[in-house]
Amino acid sequence: MALVLKKIARPVRTQIPGVGKKKQSSLLPKYTGKVPPCQDSCPSSEDIRGFLTTIAQADEYGRSPEMALKLAWEKLTDKNPMPAIMGRVCPHPCESSCNRGERDEAININRVEMAIGDFGLAHNLPLVKLSEESSGKKIAVVGSGPAGISAAYQLARRGHGVTVYEAHSEAGGMLRWGIPAYRLPRDIIEAEYQKVWDLGVEFKPDTLIGKDIALEELKQNNDAVYFAIGAQRGRQLPLEGAEAPNVATGVDFLLDHNLGKVTGLPKRVLVIGGGDVAYDVARTACRLGAEEVIMVCRETAELMPATKEEIVHGEQEGIELHPGYTPKRILSEGGKVTGVEFLRVELGEKGENGWYQVNEVPGTEFIVQCDQLVTAISQYPDFTGLEELKNEKGWITIQGKFGRVAEDSNVWAGGDIGRGLGLVTEAFGDGRLAAEEIDAFVRGGAYRPEAKPRVVKHTEMVLGFYPTAPRQEISEWAAEERLKSFSGYLTGLDPQTLLNEASRCMSCGSCFDCDTCWSVCGDSAIKKMPKGQHYEFILDKCIGCNKCAEMCPCKFIDMV
Repeated sequence: MALVLKKIARPVRTQIPGVGKKKQSSLLPKYTGKVPPCQDSCPSSEDIRGFLTTIAQADEYGRSPEMALKLAWEKLTDKNPMPAIMGRVCPHPCESSCNRGERDEAININRVEMAIGDFGLAHNLPLVKLSEESSGKKIAVVGSGPAGISAAYQLARRGHGVTVYEAHSEAGGMLRWGIPAYRLPRDIIEAEYQKVWDLGVEFKPDTLIGKDIALEELKQNNDAVYFAIGAQRGRQLPLEGAEAPNVATGVDFLLDHNLGKVTGLPKRVLVIGGGDVAYDVARTACRLGAEEVIMVCRETAELMPATKEEIVHGEQEGIELHPGYTPKRILSEGGKVTGVEFLRVELGEKGENGWYQVNEVPGTEFIVQCDQLVTAISQYPDFTGLEELKNEKGWITIQGKFGRVAEDSNVWAGGDIGRGLGLVTEAFGDGRLAAEEIDAFVRGGAYRPEAKPRVVKHTEMVLGFYPTAPRQEISEWAAEERLKSFSGYLTGLDPQTLLNEASRCMSCGSCFDCDTCWSVCGDSAIKKMPKGQHYEFILDKCIGCNKCAEMCPCKFIDMV
C-alpha cells in the first residue's frame, strides 16, 4: 500500500517579532505550579500533594518504600509535627475539596497521614531543625494543646529557646483530656510530644499563668509570649435544674474520665449535642457500661457538626440519635434529673455566634428519661488570672493577621481562644503562623509570608486521563469488639494499600512526568529532562498551538 502524506492546514497568525517562525498564537506555553485544593483547604497548610506523590512515585525515583515514607514524613512534619495524632482526630476538610472526588472518590488523605505518622514513630524519626544555631531569644508558650505545641515546635526548630507552661500535670491539652483513648491512644500522644521535647523545648507542668506566674512577669522575662489556653469550660444548659449532681458538661465528663474519676455509669445516659465532643461522651458512656445512650441535638442529621465517621461509628455502637430537637424543660425528682422535655425545631440562618436560629414547632414535645445527663453544647475559655486578655465576648481579641494581640505587644494568641472554637487542624495552623511571625519579630524584622500560587480547579484538568480507582479504607475492629475496651481500634493501612491510595493522587497543578505534553507536541518544542526536572520548552520551535496546555491532565501548563 502506498504511503499517503496528508498536510494539516493550520491558521497562521502574525509573526512574533524576534522569534523567527510563524505562530498559531501570540501565547507561549509555560510550566506553572499551582496549589492543589486539598492543601488550600487544609488549615495546617500541609503539603498533601507532596507526601502523596512521594509515596506513589517511589519506584520511578529508585527509592525503596521505606525511603519514600521517610521523605513523605519530612514533608508532612514541616507543617505538622504530629501526623500520627492528626491522622486519627482531624476532621479532614482537605478531603471535601479533593479534585479526585469529581472523578470517583476523594483520596483518604487523613488515613495516609496516619500511616506516615505511625511509620515515623515505628522508626523513631526525629523532627528536622531548620537551624542548629541558638538565637539567644526566649519565648514562652502557655498551653500544650495543638496550637501551643505547634508554635513551640516551629519556634524551637528555628533556634529559639522555648518553654511550654501547662496547667495540668501532663501535656496535650484537649488532645489528652478531651479525646478518649479509643480515638487517640495515649502512647501516641506521649511519643509525638517527646519528639518536640527532644528539640530542646522545656516543659513545665502544673503551672498556672496568672496564679503561679504573673502575666506581666512572663511578658517581661521573655522576648515573646504565645497564649494557647484553649476553651476548657463547658457551657451548661440555661434551664432550671441544670446544676443537679447527675448533670455534667461534656468537657468536664471527659476530663474526669481521662483522670480516672469516672469508672462506671447508671443505666440510661442522655447526651445533648451533635458535635464530635458529644459523640466522644456518648461512645465513652457505652464503654463505661451504660445500657442505653441517647443523643439529642437541635441540628438536622445533615447539619450535625460531627464527622461522618463519628456518626456511623456511634450508630454501630448502639447510640440512639434524635436530631432536630431542642431542650425545653428539665424534669427532676429528689434533687436529681430524671428526664428532659424536647421540642422539634426548624433551623434558620446562622447568627453572629455561629449558631443557627431556632424556630420551634408547637405540639411536637417528647420526653427522654435518663439517669445521667451530659450537655456537650459549647465551650469557653477560663481567664482566671488573665482577665486583662479577655474581651467583652469572653475570648481574646487578635488585631494582627497571624495572632498578634496588639501592634505594640509581645503577646500572640491562637487556637480556640482566638477563633471562638475551631478544629484541631486550625489550631495547628494558628500556632505555625504565629511562630513564623514571632520568629521575625524577635529577630527585628517583619513577617512577610510567601505569596501563594492560585488554586487549580477540577474543571481545568483532564479528569478522564486518570483511570477510576476505588478509595482504600482503613481496617478497624467490629463494634462489639471495640466496645469492650478503650484500646485504639484502627489497624491502619498495610504497605500495598497505602501505595494504592497514594497513587490515586492526581498531582493537581504539579508535573508527574506523564509525557503527555511531550507526546502531543509535533514541533519538537519540548525536551525531556533528567528525572525530577521534568520537561523544558524550546520556545523558538514552539508555534503556540496550545495542545500541550489543553492536554496536560494536571493543569501544570499555562499559555502566557
